[in-house]
Amino acid sequence: MPLAALITYWQAAILGFLQGVAELFPISSLGQSVILPSILGWNIHQNDQYFITFLVATHLATALVLLGFFWADWVRITKGLGRSLRDRGIDPADTDAKLAWLLVVGTIPAGILGLLLEHKLRHVFASPRSAAFFLTLNGFLLFGAELLRRRSKQVEEDDDARIAQQLGWGSAAGIGSVQALALIPGFSRSGMTMGGGLLAGLSNKDAARFSFLLSAPVILAAGLLKVPDLTGPLGAGIRGPILFGSLLSGVSAFFALRFLVRYFSDPKRTLTPFAIYCLAAGAGAFIYLAVR
Repeated sequence: MPLAALITYWQAAILGFLQGVAELFPISSLGQSVILPSILGWNIHQNDQYFITFLVATHLATALVLLGFFWADWVRITKGLGRSLRDRGIDPADTDAKLAWLLVVGTIPAGILGLLLEHKLRHVFASPRSAAFFLTLNGFLLFGAELLRRRSKQVEEDDDARIAQQLGWGSAAGIGSVQALALIPGFSRSGMTMGGGLLAGLSNKDAARFSFLLSAPVILAAGLLKVPDLTGPLGAGIRGPILFGSLLSGVSAFFALRFLVRYFSDPKRTLTPFAIYCLAAGAGAFIYLAVR
């Protein structure tokens, strides 16, 4: 097949826009990207090397938006990390240093599990039907996180102070570890980390914030590791659609992030609407793919 025919600008636009939204909404960007081409009859498959290159580029765009959106926060957090290294300890009053190390502790298991399991899981669960099944399961997990959440009194007014006060090292490692489920198409990285935050006692607002901060270095590192694919032979002939899709992914990610920050600022807002979507979309796609 000619390279130009591998992925069109129209397909790149739809998939890029979808990636930017679904990566931040707890509805599994990878699951959507596996299911949609099959439903629309596109000759695009999850394990096609050029499609993996496309997904890496759109994920990288999303990570850059996450970094830019929280840039002032990342500057404070990085300075806090530097102070803790200089002083060889974390001052109990230094919220930024504590949050920095919580993010480090959460990132390490996600990175290790991603390196060990990504290739295997991508091939074992490569079919659109399995992605639809796990998307449905993702909905049940979001429901469960809301039902089982451990509520606690929120005494701090500052967002990061509340997170640093509420989370322990074990909880941060656990939240980071469940990100590995997102390697299976249908499970959502943000959904798993938000759900883990709720179970650890965070509010929906703080769970979402910690999820966004935790996602940025993981997604960015995964993208940077595969930049050679974008500039090498795997990107030949399709760099135009890749750049176009990545641009739309970044734009949609920005607006999705802005919406979610406002959405979760209301303490009455929960993960339930996203759970309902995952259940309906996952079950509907599974049935359609099974009987067509």
